Amino acid sequence: MNHQHNMGCQNILKNLNAYIDEYLDAVLCGDIEAHINACSNCQIVVNTLKKTIQLYQIDGQKTTLTAEARRRLFASLDLDDYVNQDWKSPGKTIDQT
Repeated sequence: MNHQHNMGCQNILKNLNAYIDEYLDAVLCGDIEAHINACSNCQIVVNTLKKTIQLYQIDGQKTTLTAEARRRLFASLDLDDYVNQDWKSPGKTIDQT
């Protein structure tokens, strides 16, 4: 049986989770890898997803943000109403002085 896959970027995105989780057969994985090797946009998507998973799986590390980094993050997410909230102590605000 001759398998032929025409893997475009949309098909890569549809199969990305199964590819990352190694649920796909070897032929389809080969097709995806061939496409990724030739497509810089898909390389970025796959590498970013893998890095995100890796960062998520790191145990025992707590990440804290400076007040300025937190302000910029919330501003970029259009969450300005939440910038002054202190998440460690509900109801308190961060002193901005």
